[in-house]
Amino acid sequence: MRASAVGLGLVAAAAGAQTVRNPDTVAPPVGRYSHLAVVPAGADLLFLAGQVGNRRDGSVPTDIDDQYEQAMRNVAAILASEGATPANLVKVTIYATGPLDRDRAVKARRAVFGDAVPPSTLVYVAGLARPEYRIEVDAVAVRPKR
Repeated sequence: MRASAVGLGLVAAAAGAQTVRNPDTVAPPVGRYSHLAVVPAGADLLFLAGQVGNRRDGSVPTDIDDQYEQAMRNVAAILASEGATPANLVKVTIYATGPLDRDRAVKARRAVFGDAVPPSTLVYVAGLARPEYRIEVDAVAVRPKR
């Protein structure tokens, strides 16, 4: 990992991939995310479909926080299949049908995404594709050209 001093402090980015920044022209982030990700020319962009809390066997936890952690694990597994990691994330959007427990969500995100702090958006929605789904996470990542 390399770190660059930008705006309000040091922000880590994967070597040879994107750089995340928090410009001093806006307020600092209020959570574990960055305001901006810059992708270098020639990098491969990976667009992930929205991931719900389905376990590999198809079962779905009933608790929204457990679904959130599983959805993030699914994102990490898809990234790994392409030789990327959560450090390569450049944008994450979370759709939730109800509130997340902030402490549990931060703990789960750190457990799965480590120190990655990509730009993120949390949106509360009335429903998702199936009634048992309470959370969906979609993401964009970058990796150096192979």
